[in-house]
Amino acid sequence: MRDHYDVLVIGAGPAGLAAAQTAASHGARVGLLDAQPRPGGQVWRHDVQHPLPRDARNAVDDLHGVDWLARHSVVATESSSLRVETPQGSRLLSYGALVIATGARELLLPFPGWTLPGVTGAGGLQALAKQGWPVAGRRVVIAGSGPLLLAAADTLRKHGAQVVGIYEQANAGNVRSFAAQLRHWPARAWQAAGLRLRLAGIPYRFGSFVRKAHGDDCVQRVDIDTPHGVQTVACDLLAVGYGLVPNTELAALLGCALDHSDIHPRVQVDALLRTSVANVYAAGESCGIAGLAVARIEGALAGHRAAGHVDAARALLAPRDRERRFGALLARHFALDSRLHKLADDLTLVCRCEDVRMGELTGFTDARAAKLATRCGMGACQGRICGTALAELGRFPRSGSRPPIFPARLATLAGLSPLSSDDAQRGS
Repeated sequence: MRDHYDVLVIGAGPAGLAAAQTAASHGARVGLLDAQPRPGGQVWRHDVQHPLPRDARNAVDDLHGVDWLARHSVVATESSSLRVETPQGSRLLSYGALVIATGARELLLPFPGWTLPGVTGAGGLQALAKQGWPVAGRRVVIAGSGPLLLAAADTLRKHGAQVVGIYEQANAGNVRSFAAQLRHWPARAWQAAGLRLRLAGIPYRFGSFVRKAHGDDCVQRVDIDTPHGVQTVACDLLAVGYGLVPNTELAALLGCALDHSDIHPRVQVDALLRTSVANVYAAGESCGIAGLAVARIEGALAGHRAAGHVDAARALLAPRDRERRFGALLARHFALDSRLHKLADDLTLVCRCEDVRMGELTGFTDARAAKLATRCGMGACQGRICGTALAELGRFPRSGSRPPIFPARLATLAGLSPLSSDDAQRGS
Protein backbone atom coordinates (compact mmCIF):
# COMPACT_ATOMS: atom_id res chain seq x y z
CA MET A 1 0.00 0.00 0.00
CA ARG A 2 1.39 3.42 -0.98
CA ASP A 3 0.26 6.76 0.45
CA HIS A 4 1.57 10.11 -0.75
CA TYR A 5 2.09 13.21 1.39
CA ASP A 6 3.13 16.68 0.31
CA VAL A 7 5.12 16.86 3.55
CA LEU A 8 6.05 13.84 5.66
CA VAL A 9 7.47 14.50 9.14
CA ILE A 10 9.47 11.86 11.03
CA GLY A 11 9.30 12.29 14.80
CA ALA A 12 6.40 13.68 16.86
CA GLY A 13 8.31 15.59 19.49
CA PRO A 14 8.18 19.40 19.77
CA ALA A 15 10.07 19.95 16.49
CA GLY A 16 8.05 17.41 14.53
CA LEU A 17 4.72 18.67 15.87
CA ALA A 18 5.62 22.26 14.97
CA ALA A 19 6.74 21.21 11.48
CA ALA A 20 3.58 19.20 10.81
CA GLN A 21 1.21 21.86 12.14
CA THR A 22 2.96 24.64 10.22
CA ALA A 23 3.02 22.76 6.92
CA ALA A 24 -0.65 21.82 7.34
CA SER A 25 -1.53 25.49 7.93
CA HIS A 26 -0.44 26.15 4.33
CA GLY A 27 -2.86 23.54 3.01
CA ALA A 28 -0.29 20.79 2.46
CA ARG A 29 -1.24 17.15 2.94
CA VAL A 30 0.89 16.24 5.94
CA GLY A 31 1.76 12.94 7.58
CA LEU A 32 3.35 12.82 11.05
CA LEU A 33 5.08 9.54 11.84
CA ASP A 34 6.40 8.24 15.16
CA ALA A 35 7.19 4.87 16.71
CA GLN A 36 5.31 5.83 19.89
CA PRO A 37 1.54 5.48 20.41
CA ARG A 38 1.12 9.15 21.38
CA PRO A 39 2.64 12.37 20.05
CA GLY A 40 4.88 14.48 22.27
CA GLY A 41 8.28 12.82 22.03
CA GLN A 42 10.44 12.41 25.10
CA VAL A 43 9.97 15.99 26.34
CA TRP A 44 6.18 15.89 26.24
CA ARG A 45 5.75 12.18 26.94
CA HIS A 46 2.30 11.28 28.27
CA ASP A 47 2.21 11.17 32.08
CA VAL A 48 -0.35 8.81 33.58
CA GLN A 49 -0.63 10.88 36.78
CA HIS A 50 0.01 14.49 35.82
CA PRO A 51 -1.29 16.50 32.84
CA LEU A 52 1.10 18.33 30.57
CA PRO A 53 1.47 22.10 30.94
CA ARG A 54 -1.18 23.96 28.92
CA ASP A 55 1.07 25.09 26.05
CA ALA A 56 2.49 21.59 25.66
CA ARG A 57 -0.97 20.04 25.80
CA ASN A 58 -2.21 22.44 23.12
CA ALA A 59 0.74 21.58 20.88
CA VAL A 60 0.24 17.83 21.30
CA ASP A 61 -3.52 17.97 20.80
CA ASP A 62 -3.52 20.29 17.77
CA LEU A 63 -3.24 17.84 14.90
CA HIS A 64 -5.89 19.48 12.70
CA GLY A 65 -5.15 18.71 9.07
CA VAL A 66 -2.38 16.23 9.97
CA ASP A 67 -2.50 12.46 9.47
CA TRP A 68 -1.17 11.02 12.75
CA LEU A 69 0.74 7.80 11.98
CA ALA A 70 1.31 6.20 15.38
CA ARG A 71 3.55 3.17 15.96
CA HIS A 72 5.22 3.59 12.57
CA SER A 73 8.97 2.83 12.29
CA VAL A 74 11.14 3.49 9.24
CA VAL A 75 12.73 0.30 7.91
CA ALA A 76 14.21 1.33 4.55
CA THR A 77 14.31 4.15 2.01
CA GLU A 78 13.47 4.33 -1.66
CA SER A 79 13.44 7.28 -4.04
CA SER A 80 11.26 9.90 -2.27
CA SER A 81 9.64 7.09 -0.29
CA LEU A 82 9.99 5.34 3.05
CA ARG A 83 9.14 1.74 3.84
CA VAL A 84 7.64 1.77 7.33
CA GLU A 85 6.54 -0.96 9.69
CA THR A 86 3.23 -0.71 11.56
CA PRO A 87 1.45 -3.02 14.01
CA GLN A 88 -0.63 -4.25 11.06
CA GLY A 89 2.21 -4.83 8.59
CA SER A 90 4.22 -2.49 6.39
CA ARG A 91 3.44 0.52 4.21
CA LEU A 92 5.21 2.58 1.59
CA LEU A 93 4.93 6.32 2.19
CA SER A 94 5.99 8.70 -0.57
CA TYR A 95 6.56 12.40 -0.07
CA GLY A 96 7.20 15.67 -1.83
CA ALA A 97 9.26 16.96 1.09
CA LEU A 98 10.56 15.18 4.18
CA VAL A 99 11.29 16.72 7.59
CA ILE A 100 13.59 14.78 9.93
CA ALA A 101 12.77 15.59 13.56
CA THR A 102 14.19 12.52 15.26
CA GLY A 103 15.42 14.34 18.36
CA ALA A 104 18.15 13.10 20.66
CA ARG A 105 18.96 10.36 23.15
CA GLU A 106 20.81 10.23 26.45
CA LEU A 107 24.55 9.79 26.58
CA LEU A 108 25.29 6.90 28.93
CA LEU A 109 28.87 6.19 30.00
CA PRO A 110 30.03 2.86 31.47
CA PHE A 111 31.27 2.53 35.04
CA PRO A 112 31.56 -0.47 37.37
CA GLY A 113 28.06 -1.51 38.40
CA TRP A 114 26.16 0.39 35.71
CA THR A 115 24.40 -2.81 34.56
CA LEU A 116 22.92 -3.58 38.00
CA PRO A 117 19.11 -3.67 38.12
CA GLY A 118 17.90 -0.28 39.34
CA VAL A 119 20.52 1.70 37.41
CA THR A 120 18.96 3.66 34.53
CA GLY A 121 19.43 6.78 32.50
CA ALA A 122 18.18 10.00 34.10
CA GLY A 123 15.74 10.62 31.27
CA GLY A 124 14.99 6.91 31.15
CA LEU A 125 13.80 6.80 34.75
CA GLN A 126 11.83 9.99 34.18
CA ALA A 127 10.04 8.32 31.25
CA LEU A 128 9.36 5.15 33.27
CA ALA A 129 7.82 7.19 36.09
CA LYS A 130 5.55 9.02 33.64
CA GLN A 131 4.38 5.66 32.28
CA GLY A 132 3.41 4.45 35.74
CA TRP A 133 6.49 2.53 36.88
CA PRO A 134 6.37 2.67 40.72
CA VAL A 135 8.95 5.00 42.25
CA ALA A 136 6.97 6.27 45.25
CA GLY A 137 8.96 6.01 48.46
CA ARG A 138 12.10 4.78 46.73
CA ARG A 139 15.44 6.47 47.40
CA VAL A 140 16.85 7.84 44.16
CA VAL A 141 20.31 9.21 43.39
CA ILE A 142 20.44 11.36 40.25
CA ALA A 143 23.83 12.01 38.67
CA GLY A 144 25.42 13.12 35.43
CA SER A 145 25.39 16.48 33.71
CA GLY A 146 23.12 19.25 32.53
CA PRO A 147 19.65 20.65 33.24
CA LEU A 148 18.03 17.29 32.45
CA LEU A 149 19.07 16.15 35.94
CA LEU A 150 16.85 18.79 37.54
CA ALA A 151 13.94 18.00 35.22
CA ALA A 152 14.24 14.30 36.05
CA ALA A 153 14.39 15.05 39.78
CA ASP A 154 11.27 17.22 39.51
CA THR A 155 9.30 14.48 37.74
CA LEU A 156 10.44 11.77 40.16
CA ARG A 157 9.58 13.94 43.16
CA LYS A 158 6.08 14.52 41.75
CA HIS A 159 5.66 10.75 41.52
CA GLY A 160 6.59 10.26 45.16
CA ALA A 161 10.26 9.30 44.92
CA GLN A 162 12.68 10.35 47.65
CA VAL A 163 15.46 12.09 45.74
CA VAL A 164 18.42 11.83 48.11
CA GLY A 165 20.81 13.89 45.99
CA ILE A 166 21.57 15.42 42.60
CA TYR A 167 25.23 15.13 41.59
CA GLU A 168 26.43 17.34 38.72
CA GLN A 169 29.83 16.60 37.20
CA ALA A 170 30.39 20.22 36.09
CA ASN A 171 32.21 22.31 38.66
CA ALA A 172 30.51 24.99 40.74
CA GLY A 173 32.11 27.84 38.81
CA ASN A 174 30.77 26.60 35.49
CA VAL A 175 27.26 26.02 36.83
CA ARG A 176 27.10 29.45 38.45
CA SER A 177 28.41 31.12 35.31
CA PHE A 178 25.77 29.28 33.29
CA ALA A 179 23.04 30.39 35.69
CA ALA A 180 24.22 34.01 35.47
CA GLN A 181 24.03 33.91 31.66
CA LEU A 182 20.38 32.84 31.78
CA ARG A 183 19.42 36.50 32.18
CA HIS A 184 19.71 36.69 28.38
CA TRP A 185 16.91 34.08 28.14
CA PRO A 186 14.32 35.28 30.70
CA ALA A 187 11.89 32.41 30.10
CA ARG A 188 14.63 29.89 30.79
CA ALA A 189 15.71 31.82 33.88
CA TRP A 190 12.17 31.66 35.29
CA GLN A 191 11.97 27.97 34.47
CA ALA A 192 15.28 27.28 36.25
CA ALA A 193 14.23 29.32 39.28
CA GLY A 194 10.96 27.41 39.50
CA LEU A 195 12.78 24.09 39.34
CA ARG A 196 15.16 25.04 42.12
CA LEU A 197 12.27 26.18 44.32
CA ARG A 198 10.42 22.90 43.80
CA LEU A 199 13.60 20.96 44.55
CA ALA A 200 14.47 22.95 47.67
CA GLY A 201 15.92 20.72 50.37
CA ILE A 202 17.41 18.20 47.95
CA PRO A 203 21.24 18.28 48.00
CA TYR A 204 22.62 19.59 44.68
CA ARG A 205 26.37 18.96 44.49
CA PHE A 206 28.79 20.17 41.82
CA GLY A 207 32.05 18.63 40.64
CA SER A 208 30.67 15.21 41.63
CA PHE A 209 30.10 11.99 39.71
CA VAL A 210 29.28 8.33 40.33
CA ARG A 211 32.42 6.22 40.43
CA LYS A 212 30.87 2.82 41.17
CA ALA A 213 27.51 1.21 41.96
CA HIS A 214 27.25 -1.65 44.47
CA GLY A 215 24.60 -4.26 45.19
CA ASP A 216 23.75 -7.94 45.11
CA ASP A 217 20.58 -8.41 43.07
CA CYS A 218 20.08 -4.68 42.51
CA VAL A 219 21.76 -1.37 43.23
CA GLN A 220 22.00 -0.63 46.96
CA ARG A 221 24.64 2.07 47.28
CA VAL A 222 26.89 4.20 45.09
CA ASP A 223 30.36 5.67 45.47
CA ILE A 224 30.39 9.33 44.48
CA ASP A 225 33.58 11.21 43.73
CA THR A 226 33.23 14.74 45.17
CA PRO A 227 35.65 17.67 45.60
CA HIS A 228 36.01 16.53 49.23
CA GLY A 229 36.65 12.84 48.58
CA VAL A 230 34.58 9.74 47.87
CA GLN A 231 31.14 9.62 49.48
CA THR A 232 29.00 6.47 49.69
CA VAL A 233 25.24 6.99 49.40
CA ALA A 234 22.55 4.35 49.97
CA CYS A 235 19.81 4.21 47.34
CA ASP A 236 17.18 2.02 45.71
CA LEU A 237 17.54 3.55 42.24
CA LEU A 238 20.36 5.32 40.43
CA ALA A 239 19.61 7.54 37.43
CA VAL A 240 22.67 8.70 35.46
CA GLY A 241 22.77 10.74 32.25
CA TYR A 242 25.54 12.80 30.71
CA GLY A 243 23.50 15.03 28.44
CA LEU A 244 22.11 14.27 24.99
CA VAL A 245 23.42 13.29 21.57
CA PRO A 246 21.60 13.82 18.25
CA ASN A 247 19.75 10.94 16.60
CA THR A 248 21.24 10.90 13.10
CA GLU A 249 20.66 7.31 11.99
CA LEU A 250 17.68 8.05 9.72
CA ALA A 251 19.42 11.03 8.15
CA ALA A 252 22.46 8.87 7.42
CA LEU A 253 20.23 6.16 5.96
CA LEU A 254 18.80 8.77 3.57
CA GLY A 255 22.31 9.80 2.55
CA CYS A 256 22.28 13.19 4.29
CA ALA A 257 25.69 14.65 5.12
CA LEU A 258 26.58 14.77 8.81
CA ASP A 259 28.61 17.40 10.61
CA HIS A 260 31.48 15.60 12.39
CA SER A 261 33.05 18.70 13.98
CA ASP A 262 32.12 17.34 17.42
CA ILE A 263 32.56 13.86 18.90
CA HIS A 264 28.90 13.11 18.24
CA PRO A 265 27.74 13.99 14.71
CA ARG A 266 24.68 16.03 13.89
CA VAL A 267 22.72 16.49 10.68
CA GLN A 268 24.34 19.11 8.46
CA VAL A 269 21.85 21.77 7.34
CA ASP A 270 21.94 25.24 5.80
CA ALA A 271 20.27 28.32 7.30
CA LEU A 272 16.85 27.17 6.09
CA LEU A 273 17.39 23.64 7.44
CA ARG A 274 17.93 21.97 4.06
CA THR A 275 20.08 18.85 4.22
CA SER A 276 22.45 17.71 1.48
CA VAL A 277 19.61 15.61 -0.01
CA ALA A 278 17.05 17.41 -2.17
CA ASN A 279 13.67 18.06 -0.50
CA VAL A 280 14.85 16.69 2.84
CA TYR A 281 14.98 19.02 5.86
CA ALA A 282 16.03 18.50 9.47
CA ALA A 283 15.00 20.36 12.61
CA GLY A 284 15.57 20.35 16.35
CA GLU A 285 18.00 18.26 18.36
CA SER A 286 19.05 16.10 15.39
CA CYS A 287 20.83 19.26 14.17
CA GLY A 288 22.54 19.85 17.53
CA ILE A 289 21.48 19.98 21.17
CA ALA A 290 19.92 23.31 22.15
CA GLY A 291 16.64 22.63 23.96
CA LEU A 292 12.89 22.88 23.58
CA ALA A 293 12.64 26.46 22.32
CA VAL A 294 14.97 25.80 19.38
CA ALA A 295 13.12 22.60 18.53
CA ARG A 296 9.79 24.42 18.29
CA ILE A 297 11.18 27.31 16.24
CA GLU A 298 13.13 25.08 13.87
CA GLY A 299 10.15 22.78 13.48
CA ALA A 300 8.02 25.72 12.35
CA LEU A 301 10.83 26.97 10.10
CA ALA A 302 11.16 23.56 8.45
CA GLY A 303 7.38 23.31 8.08
CA HIS A 304 7.23 26.65 6.25
CA ARG A 305 10.17 25.74 4.03
CA ALA A 306 8.93 22.24 3.22
CA ALA A 307 5.54 23.68 2.23
CA GLY A 308 7.24 26.18 -0.08
CA HIS A 309 6.80 29.36 2.00
CA VAL A 310 10.36 30.65 2.10
CA ASP A 311 9.61 34.18 3.38
CA ALA A 312 7.74 32.81 6.39
CA ALA A 313 10.71 30.54 7.08
CA ARG A 314 13.18 33.42 6.86
CA ALA A 315 11.18 35.39 9.43
CA LEU A 316 12.17 32.77 12.03
CA LEU A 317 15.92 32.94 11.41
CA ALA A 318 16.67 35.62 14.03
CA PRO A 319 14.82 33.94 16.94
CA ARG A 320 16.27 30.58 15.90
CA ASP A 321 19.84 31.93 15.93
CA ARG A 322 19.27 33.51 19.34
CA GLU A 323 18.07 30.24 20.83
CA ARG A 324 20.87 28.27 19.15
CA ARG A 325 23.33 30.39 21.13
CA PHE A 326 21.85 28.83 24.25
CA GLY A 327 22.95 25.44 22.95
CA ALA A 328 26.52 26.68 22.63
CA LEU A 329 26.36 28.04 26.18
CA LEU A 330 25.10 24.70 27.44
CA ALA A 331 27.87 22.74 25.70
CA ARG A 332 30.57 25.08 26.99
CA HIS A 333 29.55 25.07 30.65
CA PHE A 334 28.68 21.38 30.93
CA ALA A 335 31.63 19.91 29.04
CA LEU A 336 32.41 16.49 30.49
CA ASP A 337 35.23 15.98 32.98
CA SER A 338 37.96 13.80 31.45
CA ARG A 339 37.93 11.61 34.57
CA LEU A 340 34.59 10.19 33.39
CA HIS A 341 36.42 8.60 30.47
CA LYS A 342 38.49 6.46 32.82
CA LEU A 343 35.83 4.96 35.08
CA ALA A 344 35.30 1.69 33.19
CA ASP A 345 37.86 -1.03 33.91
CA ASP A 346 38.61 -4.09 31.78
CA LEU A 347 35.80 -6.08 33.42
CA THR A 348 33.12 -3.42 32.91
CA LEU A 349 30.44 -4.40 30.39
CA VAL A 350 30.37 -1.90 27.54
CA CYS A 351 27.99 -3.57 25.09
CA ARG A 352 25.03 -4.57 27.24
CA CYS A 353 23.21 -6.27 24.35
CA GLU A 354 26.05 -8.69 23.52
CA ASP A 355 27.86 -8.83 26.92
CA VAL A 356 31.14 -7.39 25.66
CA ARG A 357 33.56 -6.10 28.30
CA MET A 358 35.90 -3.15 27.92
CA GLY A 359 38.99 -5.35 28.06
CA GLU A 360 37.82 -7.33 25.02
CA LEU A 361 38.12 -4.18 22.89
CA THR A 362 41.78 -3.60 23.67
CA GLY A 363 43.88 -3.40 20.52
CA PHE A 364 41.07 -2.49 18.13
CA THR A 365 41.34 0.85 16.36
CA ASP A 366 37.95 1.02 14.64
CA ALA A 367 34.38 0.00 15.41
CA ARG A 368 34.04 -2.36 12.44
CA ALA A 369 37.00 -4.52 13.47
CA ALA A 370 35.77 -4.64 17.07
CA LYS A 371 32.28 -5.57 15.91
CA LEU A 372 33.51 -8.43 13.73
CA ALA A 373 35.62 -9.89 16.53
CA THR A 374 33.38 -9.33 19.55
CA ARG A 375 29.84 -8.53 18.28
CA CYS A 376 30.05 -5.19 20.11
CA GLY A 377 27.26 -3.02 18.71
CA MET A 378 25.39 -5.87 17.00
CA GLY A 379 22.53 -6.09 19.51
CA ALA A 380 19.03 -4.68 19.44
CA CYS A 381 20.18 -1.09 20.08
CA GLN A 382 22.52 -1.26 17.05
CA GLY A 383 25.33 0.44 18.95
CA ARG A 384 23.33 3.48 20.02
CA ILE A 385 24.48 3.01 23.60
CA CYS A 386 27.89 1.33 23.38
CA GLY A 387 28.96 2.91 20.09
CA THR A 388 28.13 6.39 21.34
CA ALA A 389 29.85 5.73 24.67
CA LEU A 390 33.00 4.39 22.99
CA ALA A 391 33.14 7.46 20.75
CA GLU A 392 32.88 9.69 23.83
CA LEU A 393 35.63 7.68 25.55
CA GLY A 394 37.89 8.17 22.54
CA ARG A 395 38.16 4.45 21.73
CA PHE A 396 37.00 4.85 18.12
CA PRO A 397 34.47 7.00 16.23
CA ARG A 398 30.83 5.95 16.10
CA SER A 399 30.29 3.84 12.98
CA GLY A 400 27.19 4.18 10.84
CA SER A 401 24.22 1.93 11.54
CA ARG A 402 23.28 -0.62 8.90
CA PRO A 403 19.60 -1.03 8.04
CA PRO A 404 17.22 -1.78 9.53
CA ILE A 405 18.02 0.93 12.07
CA PHE A 406 15.42 -0.54 14.44
CA PRO A 407 14.38 -4.18 14.89
CA ALA A 408 11.89 -5.19 12.18
CA ARG A 409 9.77 -8.23 11.41
CA LEU A 410 11.12 -10.72 8.89
CA ALA A 411 7.94 -10.33 6.85
CA THR A 412 8.68 -6.62 6.45
CA LEU A 413 12.27 -7.26 5.40
CA ALA A 414 11.20 -9.96 2.95
CA GLY A 415 8.91 -7.47 1.24
CA LEU A 416 11.66 -4.94 0.49
CA SER A 417 12.47 -4.38 -3.15
CA PRO A 418 16.10 -4.90 -4.27
CA LEU A 419 16.30 -1.15 -4.97
CA SER A 420 15.30 -0.17 -1.44
CA SER A 421 17.83 -2.61 0.01
CA ASP A 422 20.63 -1.18 -2.14
CA ASP A 423 19.67 2.39 -1.27
CA ALA A 424 19.58 1.51 2.41
CA GLN A 425 23.06 0.03 2.23
CA ARG A 426 24.42 3.16 0.57
CA GLY A 427 22.82 5.33 3.22
CA SER A 428 24.29 3.39 6.13
